[in-house]
Amino acid sequence: MIKANNPALKSWLEVPVDSDFPIQNLPFGIFKTDYLSPVAGVAIGKYVLDLVCLHEHGFFDGLGLPAGIFNQKYLNGFIGLGKKKTREVRERISELLQHDNEELRLNVARELAIIPMAEVEMCMPVTIPNYSDFYSSVEHATNVGTMFRDPKNALLPNWKHLPVAYHGRASSIVVSGTSIHRPKGQTKLPDAELPVFGPSKKLDFELELAFITCKETPLGSSISTKDVDDHIFGFVLFNDWSARDIQTWEYVPLGPFLSKNFGSTISPWIVTMDALEPFRVAGPKQETPVLPYLVSEGQNNFNIALEVQLQPENEEASTVCRSNYKFLYWNVNQQLAHHTVNGCNIQVGDLYASGTISGSTPDSFGSLLELTWNGQRPLALANGQQRKFIEDGDTIILRGFAEKDHVRIGFGECKGKILPAL
Repeated sequence: MIKANNPALKSWLEVPVDSDFPIQNLPFGIFKTDYLSPVAGVAIGKYVLDLVCLHEHGFFDGLGLPAGIFNQKYLNGFIGLGKKKTREVRERISELLQHDNEELRLNVARELAIIPMAEVEMCMPVTIPNYSDFYSSVEHATNVGTMFRDPKNALLPNWKHLPVAYHGRASSIVVSGTSIHRPKGQTKLPDAELPVFGPSKKLDFELELAFITCKETPLGSSISTKDVDDHIFGFVLFNDWSARDIQTWEYVPLGPFLSKNFGSTISPWIVTMDALEPFRVAGPKQETPVLPYLVSEGQNNFNIALEVQLQPENEEASTVCRSNYKFLYWNVNQQLAHHTVNGCNIQVGDLYASGTISGSTPDSFGSLLELTWNGQRPLALANGQQRKFIEDGDTIILRGFAEKDHVRIGFGECKGKILPAL
């Protein structure tokens, strides 16, 4: 039992009932203010705890933390201390915030350590050495295969035998709130003889969750499904922006390239795997037998409700999709075990995205490609407009939360606006 997850805990700081950040969450991130350069913080209600301030005032004494561990631009150094140490820090923060603890509440450091969220700007939480994107939703893979290949054989022969993935571009992953310019590239219409060059006309979002690793492994080693938990620090929302017309022309024979590497967006708060423990559920039954290294025992999916909103410029937002992380066919244990079974080494801060998370009903499809069936069935928005794909000025907002025993563990927003091509 992780003490900080106790659903009975209450904080002396006011936390709105519908907050993503109750005392049972305590996600980690990097923030800055008008007077602070980027430093590590934790979200609680409508506030951010300055971990540098807490550390310097002795609130983490006895935990053996290195000097300046929180006074850094990224969390890599902190999460690289390992799950045991980061769990101790989260437990200590939980203690300080509990309603009957006066250590911080009555300390003069309180005014410096607790900052309203409205006064902070969130930054990239980690520097990402490597990024891989999986393709783990059977519903999404079936929809795409039905659209572009053979409806009777939508899944390729390998799909139910291994977690399909590709290596993406880490340098173009940006934090929520960063605008993305419409990408340019080659496209080719089915009846055209030659491709043409220009801005993508089929720009899309992909609703995903991603995990971040906290432990390095040597080249040549592998991680078993039983040991994966020790290597994952936490999760973020992830929007893998996709140019579908560029992708259609380029993906054979080696997969997506320019259609993906122009930008991806993550939410700024890393929700720890520890905080998500109470929300574990079994994943879909895998009727096709897997090889021994992919056998995954126990409940290794998470019941996390997800939604996507599309907001035209200066207009109200429309919810276009509601899905759930528990729908994924391949779980994180299988993903990381497969990723490393060949000896691939992993690094602290690596990001591993789930792939588009679609459910079995049309309103749960995790991309416009599926929601509009490649533009054939336009979506009606709240303002009366329609969308086949994303237009310039549109903002896409991803949200997610897990809820049980009157505790809501949320991720905040993963938000990005599309600007015209340069």
